[in-house]
This record gives sequence, structure tokens and C-alpha cells, in this order.
Amino acid sequence: MKIGIIICDRYSNCAGGKCFRAIQNREGAFDIYKKNDAVDIVGYTTCGGCPGGNIEYAPEEIINNGAEAIHFATGFVVGYPPCPYITQFKKFIEEKYGIPIVIGTHPIPQKYYVIHKNLGTWDSAEWQEIIRPTLSNESIRKSYN
Repeated sequence: MKIGIIICDRYSNCAGGKCFRAIQNREGAFDIYKKNDAVDIVGYTTCGGCPGGNIEYAPEEIINNGAEAIHFATGFVVGYPPCPYITQFKKFIEEKYGIPIVIGTHPIPQKYYVIHKNLGTWDSAEWQEIIRPTLSNESIRKSYN
């Protein structure tokens, strides 16, 4: 499987360590891939900053490198505030490029889970669906703190 990862620009200096660890362990949103199947990263970039200037163009390069899916990094949902454009970005890329978008990469770290739970950030049905692939269990979330 060849995938691309798009990260929130506010984390543009992120080295991707949690994402790459989650790929190896098939945790978080990467649990959809079988452990024995190779997962190759063929693109890694930012959204370009609000309101996502890179969203229009980056997927094309990622797809030209062979991507079969694109993941939006977990930072889109754990940052505060969470990305207000995330569902628009997903719809746009899937419509324009015909490639599936998976929201999330590594499991939500427990420290982010607690604060967002206390704030009620993800209380809506829409946000519950958005975070579902990265929710994992408390033990795994704590290991990503």
C-alpha cells in the first residue's frame, strides 16, 4: 500500500515520529492495514496553512508518486482548535482526485484526549466519527503522550 500524509501546517516542523511508529505498529488509523503488508510513504507535506492552500495541489504530486490513499495527520484533530476545514478538505480531495482520504495517523495522545473531552470539543456525532480511527484505547493513547 502506498500512502501520502498531509499534516496541519501549525506542525510543519514535525518530524513524523509518532506517525511512522504508528505505521510500524499498525496503530491508530493505520490499523486498517495488515501487519504483513508493506505500507510505503510516497508523500509527506503540510496543508499549506489556513485555509489549506496546499490542499488543491499536493494530492496530485502524492498520487503521481503512486499513492492509493492519503491520510490527514492526527494533528488536524488534536490541535486546538481542531481544523475547521477538515471535512471540506476531505470532500474536495476525494471529489477532485478520486482518492480515499483517511482522517488520522497515529493514535490520539491521552493528554489531548483528556483536554478535548473536558472542553467538549469532540462531543458532536460528526466529531465522534472523525476521531474514531485514532481513538484507540487508553493504554495505547498514553504510549503516544
